[in-house]
Amino acid sequence: MSRLELGVCYYPEQWDKSQWRDDAKRMVDMGLDWVRIAEFTWGLIEPERGRFEWGWLDEVIGILGDAGLRVMMSTPTAAPPKWLVDDCPEILPVGPDGRVRGFGSRRHYCFSSDIYLTEARRITTEYARRYGENPFVRAWQIDNEYNDHDTVLSYSNAARTGFRRWLQDRYGTIEALNRTWGTVFWGSLYSDFDQIELPISLVASPNPTHALDFARYSSDRVRDFNRAQADILRRFAPGRDITHNFMAGSFEFDHHAVAADLDVVGFDSYPLGNLLGSSLSDEDKRRYLRTGAPDYQGFHCDLYRSQGRGRMWVLEQQPGPVDWAEKNPSPADGMVRLWTWAAFAHGAQAVMFFRWRQAKFAQEQFHTALLRSDGSPDQAALELAQVAKERAALPEVTRQKAAVAILLDYESIWAADILPHDDAFPNAGIFRVWYAGLRALGVDLDFVGPDDDLTGYSLIVLPQNMIISPDLAKRLHHSQAKLLIGARAGSKTVDMWTPENLAPGELADLAGIKVIRVESLPDLAGESVSLESTGTFDFKGWREVIETENQVIAHFVSAYRAGSPAIVQSDRAMYLAMIPNGPLLRAILIKALTWAGLPIRECGPDLRVTQRGDLGFGFNFGAAAQVLPDDENRQYIVGTSEIPSYGVSVWKWK
Repeated sequence: MSRLELGVCYYPEQWDKSQWRDDAKRMVDMGLDWVRIAEFTWGLIEPERGRFEWGWLDEVIGILGDAGLRVMMSTPTAAPPKWLVDDCPEILPVGPDGRVRGFGSRRHYCFSSDIYLTEARRITTEYARRYGENPFVRAWQIDNEYNDHDTVLSYSNAARTGFRRWLQDRYGTIEALNRTWGTVFWGSLYSDFDQIELPISLVASPNPTHALDFARYSSDRVRDFNRAQADILRRFAPGRDITHNFMAGSFEFDHHAVAADLDVVGFDSYPLGNLLGSSLSDEDKRRYLRTGAPDYQGFHCDLYRSQGRGRMWVLEQQPGPVDWAEKNPSPADGMVRLWTWAAFAHGAQAVMFFRWRQAKFAQEQFHTALLRSDGSPDQAALELAQVAKERAALPEVTRQKAAVAILLDYESIWAADILPHDDAFPNAGIFRVWYAGLRALGVDLDFVGPDDDLTGYSLIVLPQNMIISPDLAKRLHHSQAKLLIGARAGSKTVDMWTPENLAPGELADLAGIKVIRVESLPDLAGESVSLESTGTFDFKGWREVIETENQVIAHFVSAYRAGSPAIVQSDRAMYLAMIPNGPLLRAILIKALTWAGLPIRECGPDLRVTQRGDLGFGFNFGAAAQVLPDDENRQYIVGTSEIPSYGVSVWKWK
């Protein structure tokens, strides 16, 4: 699909059946195309083992389909029923404190439980057999928000048993594990795989390779759980799209790997819900309190579009105040419309709003929806109506491949959390900051993983890629792209060892440098970088001492080794020996884009522009009007060259 499709998350089981038919009619009248249902219905459909009550769900699907809506059915495995927990309490997850996490909420299962995997396959098969070829059920969502409530890492007995099996498959012999983990350090050798425990409740930090392997194992269990259900759906629901709703801001498992088994990659977008807990300054949080950070949604749209090989849906779009953050402000009027069009501009094929009607009981009573609990339309419904009207004027277009890619590797993020060297090391936050810096310069972006095709890009950016395999280094070399390489890149092997040639390890030839020392500095250190022909800029935190015979384009201004290289440029790469932010990052990005021969479109803090096919989009996240640098070749379809506060403009070129 290349036109914007609209949908809503619906919980008919929470409302009297007398409302269902009217709900369906109102959805169609609002311009909705899709309805997502049933992700928490296992206990309703199977109230006791082997006894199924399908009647009400059959009726709902019929009502929705007869009204002209397409149904996205969900597998209900995110909330196993109480009878199953009572029969098999070992399926429950265990937190890092060693305590079992109990029934009464959701996500109360352990990915390592083979018992639960068998039960998940069983109930998925039942749902798929019943609705797989139903003409109204046109897509499937597997489970719901892997890692919500921090549930990827479980420290259960099942996890310990599964981890030991995984290690034996990986290493073959305990001697190989001891060598790879370096257990001679602190005399922590093992003589059998059954001696290995999970990396928690230790006196000091765990062996870093041990901890990284447990993160890898846990990620593999998510992939296997997702794949098991996807295989069942492909068998019983041929021709239907299969998706999962990833959580924005989650890096605890490898989304690249899980996405490979999906037809469409979905995610849940809550720009305000995630604002106050972000690393933005208080000034920026105040500035964007009612809009969300300008690049929050774009980051995740571009990430999941890339992982979906061009196919991405927003499966939950924030409609108003949420209920789960520390504080829950209302979005400015117009922002739900802006977020919807921004998602489309960044490649979304569909946007679904969470939810249809605000709950009047249980945990989410304060979470707003398209309708209030009494059925009256809330602000989001008014903005949805505007979007539905505007989309009729837009031609069908697809998002094109970008000239710039960001390389995001989940294992490098886990590795830096395990071995930070700096308690304030920004880690995953570096990706967001660099992405925002590039978007503020008008750059459209793709994301790539370490196993993806890297050809065809003019510039590949490596903000934090601590682990670089020989294969990845080889493919970066053959990509012919210019490389902007952040500090710590290649500083660890896949086994979490320091490379034989020191950092940046496999990237040494491309970068033309050797890191001989690293340090992390407190804010009071007052360090600066002098960038040639540009100026002197402050930075804080991470700093490296490097040797090079290549061109040095920036030097450290410091009481310690003043004048040592801060940025080195070879024929293919710029390497940064520090973590830049603010004006320094902006200056570096401009230099890298210019070096790669790419255009720069200055946007300022509140304006964002992007392109989808032959359409251009402008979005104003600010309280004051923003004026686009207009030209005579633009023909505006929505709005004008002056974008009002929280407004949108769309144009095509004549």
